[in-house]
Amino acid sequence: MAIAAFLKLFTPKDKVFYSLFEEVANTVAKMGKLMKEVVSESDFDKRAALIARMEDFEHVNDDLTHKIFTELGRNFITPFDREDIHYLATSLDDIADYIYASAKKINFYKVNPNDPGIQKMADLIEQSADQIRNAVIELRNMKNMRLITDALVKVNSIENQADDIFDLSIDRLFETEPDAKEVIKKREIYQVMEIVTDKCEDAANVIESIIIKYA
Repeated sequence: MAIAAFLKLFTPKDKVFYSLFEEVANTVAKMGKLMKEVVSESDFDKRAALIARMEDFEHVNDDLTHKIFTELGRNFITPFDREDIHYLATSLDDIADYIYASAKKINFYKVNPNDPGIQKMADLIEQSADQIRNAVIELRNMKNMRLITDALVKVNSIENQADDIFDLSIDRLFETEPDAKEVIKKREIYQVMEIVTDKCEDAANVIESIIIKYA
């Protein structure tokens, strides 16, 4: 019995880690979809209710990330490098944090989200978060490598589009917005939303590193 218990310590908890990562990725994708709902809602109070739901998702992700780190401390053998597990968990958590931060700033600054730049950024965030989920789900078996690589390529393309949208939005903002305060508010919102796509690309880079090592 003692030997069996000892050997159990060296049994990889693949299902535990994969399940936790899948839960995190699904939550991130839900937050991306909710971001689209936030910027599509014209009523301040209704937006606030959506942002409160997003905060709940962000707390769920914090708990899941903590569980991943706890499991990392408990297990000697992991499905892939401990550093990669840590990097992936952190990068996914960053996506959730910045999605929530960008949504929160819209109401905090009382900015009307019916703005071409904000609308397009929200669309790109939803797409990128969804592609990250697609890639993470395939890590469990790594059988459909084409699906993973296609998702990662799309995330990279989305990040490039977000850079362009950011530049165009800033240019339009300075050209058309006479209120200096409004310029500052919207510029900050654009920046945080663009960071979301950067964080998605960071997660994609971690996933790419994992599949290169283990596929």
